[in-house]
Order: sequence, then C-alpha cells, then structure tokens
Amino acid sequence: MSKIILHIDLNAFFVRCEELKDPTLEGKPVIIGKVGRGGIVSTCSYEARKYGVRSGMPTYEALLKCKDAIVLESDFHFYHEKSTQFFAFLKNYTNLIEPASVDECFADFTNVLKNEKEPLVFLRNMQKELYKETGLKCSIGVAPTKFLAKMASDMKKPLGLVVIRKRDAKKILAPLAIEDFFGIGKKTAPHLRELGINTIGDLIKRIDEEDPVIKEVLGKFYFVISDWINGKGDDEINTEPFDPKSIGHSTTLFSDALSVEELEKPLRELSEEVARDAQKRGKKGKTVQLVLKDNEFKIINRSRRLGQLSNSFDDIFKTALELLKENYNGKPTRLIGVTLQQLQNPKETYEQLSIFDNYEQIKEENETRLLIGDLNRQMHKSVFKTAADHLRESGNDTKRGS
Repeated sequence: MSKIILHIDLNAFFVRCEELKDPTLEGKPVIIGKVGRGGIVSTCSYEARKYGVRSGMPTYEALLKCKDAIVLESDFHFYHEKSTQFFAFLKNYTNLIEPASVDECFADFTNVLKNEKEPLVFLRNMQKELYKETGLKCSIGVAPTKFLAKMASDMKKPLGLVVIRKRDAKKILAPLAIEDFFGIGKKTAPHLRELGINTIGDLIKRIDEEDPVIKEVLGKFYFVISDWINGKGDDEINTEPFDPKSIGHSTTLFSDALSVEELEKPLRELSEEVARDAQKRGKKGKTVQLVLKDNEFKIINRSRRLGQLSNSFDDIFKTALELLKENYNGKPTRLIGVTLQQLQNPKETYEQLSIFDNYEQIKEENETRLLIGDLNRQMHKSVFKTAADHLRESGNDTKRGS
C-alpha cells in the first residue's frame, strides 16, 4: 500500500513574519534583504514577484524592477520563533517529520489519514488551524513519494492543496515547464531545451521512448527520473535534522582563466553565494577553503583560518582572494571553488537561528539530498556525496548547481 507523504511549505515565510509584526505591509511589494554593496534578496512577497523579483537577485537589480518595494533586513530571532511554532504545531499530528528548511518539511501522514473519510477536508482544516494559531499560511502537496509531494506543493501558492496520485503523475506533470522539475538544475534545463525538451511532458515522452541521447545527457539521473515520474522513489521520512558542517560552491569556467584578475570575478560571486547561504542558515565558520583545478585536472587545495567566526562576504572574499594570490601558479584554470568550513551552531556562538537553518537552499540542496538518497539506494551503498562534502574531503568538485 502506498504511503501518504505531505510536503508542507510555508508561503513567503520571512515576509509573512514581517507582516505579522506590521500588518500594514500586507499586499505590498516587500523584499527581505540588504540595500547597498553586495546586498542580496533573501526572499520577497508575491506582490514583488509579479515584477520579476526573485530570491538570490542583487537588491539593486530588484529595486530597478520594482521601485516601490519595501526592503527590510532579516529578523532571524523572530523567524526562529515562528518556525518553532510551525514544527510544534505539526507534531500535534505526527512525529514523522523531515525538516527541509526553516519553512518547509516532508511528513508521513499515512496513519493520520487512514481512517479519515474526507482527508482533503481534514487537511484544509489543518491549514486553517495553522493560520489561526500562528498566523502562518502554507501550501500542501500530497502524494505517495517525496518527489511528487514536493511537485504538488509547488503547483499552487499561496494556500494550495494539491494531490498527485501515482496513476495521475504523468498527466499532471506533463504541462509544466522543464525548469519546474524538482531535481533538474539551472544548468541542465537550458541544455534540455536545446534538445527540444521544453516541458516535463516532453521529457516523459523521450524517457518512455528510451531515447539514448537523453540517457547520455542525464546519466544515472535518467533512471531516477524514470522512477520519479512513474510514481516510484523515496517515501522514507528522515527525522534527523540536516546540520551541515561546511557550505561550498564551485563553478567550471566557460573558458580557462589565465590570471588572478580573470579569476577574481567568479571568486567574488562564489564568496557571495557562500556568505548568503551561511547567513540564511545562521551559521558561522572558522576556515575558508579555496580549490583550483587547472586544464590538466591538477588540484590546488588551500585553507586559512579566519581571525574569528564569521559568515560575512567581506571576510570570506578577502581570505579567499589572499589564498588565490598566494597560490595561483599561472596555469590555465578551468574550475574554482570556495568553502566555509568548521561551521558552528548559532546557539553555541551567540547567534540567532535554529536547527532548521537551511532556508531557500532546499531549492538546491534538498534536491541533491533526495537525489543522492535514491541513487545510493539503487547502488545499495553510499557512493554519492554532496558537492560541499566532496570539496572538503578530496578537493574534487562538480559544477555549481549540479
């Protein structure tokens, strides 16, 4: 018998928290982030999204798109309080909860709903009760697997309730854009479009036909996707909170860099990503690691301790740039990576966030975790690792976003 897996996603969580503090913000374009040099949009209201504002966008660019946007700095202490309320509320229903980030989770509701004559009414009432008790709004995806539940919750926001049954999965997913496929990264989607795959339906058709070109492009992920779209895949809830010990990003350059000056721009961008992710998680690190790979695939892997625990862009970039200037050997370089290591829990270092501190990164990191789980189950052993772990352990890495 199939399980009943829910993906519960709080709608515009940071913005909603600010609205609870100041109800006059409701219905207005709100950006959570910082103004000025290096400012990045953490998240934004649905009203701001209508202007094309998106998470991860430089704040100055967001303000060009939406001149009337209200920019607020994050209040992580309050977000932590509301997140704690959210998870405490869900534990009234089940203990089988897998936090995916500060504002979303997977939950096994098989036993909760097995005797309910009207399960959708039950879930609607749960949404209303969450709003009544906490002021938070959520979308819920219901399916037999985590992949389908995640896809379902993304299909209708805010306050959505979408069910995807195994027999209906292909029909429901087919019209969606290929970028909406949970697990297909920002680099893979354009490549698939070049092959004429614009929708998930196009991908389903090519997989059903066992297209060798698609097999080659997707590699082992081809078989995972085949399972996912046929209603198979991961339905196990991991109740252990995800607590990373390092945060890293790397990128393969379009052409080999031949100088420190050419490498400085991607190094800056990577440092911004690492700082942003660490800040969203409420983590600070002790060490910055730089990885370079030349055109002969030889690795330079160097680390330096920071003067104090930090997650600031300035500290990360300054240290990484020092490492680059000291260790660049003049050889054509095809890959560069930056990692903030030896992360510490904020409660142990006078900070503000909670154990659920991987906001937004689920869009990227939980895709990886879900994929790795499926691949390792197929291999019957732990073969695959996250890019950050791979960088930390061996100095080898993959493309950013892969």
